[in-house]
Amino acid sequence: MWIYEKRLQFPINIKKTDPQLAKAILTQYGGPNGELAASLRYLSQRYTMPTSQAKAVLTDIGTEELAHLEMVATIIYQLTQDATGEDYMKSFAEALYSKWDKGIHPDDSGTIAFSATYINTMGRDYIADLYEDLAAEEKARATYEYLLDITKDPDVIAPLSFLRQREIVHFQRFGELLDKLQLEKNMKTVHPVNFPEEKAYF
Repeated sequence: MWIYEKRLQFPINIKKTDPQLAKAILTQYGGPNGELAASLRYLSQRYTMPTSQAKAVLTDIGTEELAHLEMVATIIYQLTQDATGEDYMKSFAEALYSKWDKGIHPDDSGTIAFSATYINTMGRDYIADLYEDLAAEEKARATYEYLLDITKDPDVIAPLSFLRQREIVHFQRFGELLDKLQLEKNMKTVHPVNFPEEKAYF
């Protein structure tokens, strides 16, 4: 299905060692609002989307999130590749070093391992999925903004800014898809399921 190009979606060339910043950025690798969660969420939800266009949108965005996961891993690795154990100690990032050395592991910045509870799919209630996707993109955008607040390194700011901008684009695409699906169904409410009236108690 996929064709892998041996290049990053955005160039990354970080010169400074900073394990503390790497630890913070790790949240976008294995954290609840990170790229791994996003890619798995969208690639799982696509199967129950009601149209081929909707399936394609979730496949496209889910695939791009995998490219973003690669970018985040590259940022983390370049920030730590020349670090010593002492550097990790000075940066209060020794928990990462003691667990994984310089390996990239799907943890968050608190060294909590990735969990499948970060993703969800509601099956035939694809409207609920799309609202979750909109929220996920906003959370990811906000997280990148928080990360940008804590660094002055231009080599880190550039790829983080790119990733932030892509979250905005994804939010717009999900919004357009949601509007289109609701219009096609001629919905007056946000609920897509034909719920039997006899089961509606209120």
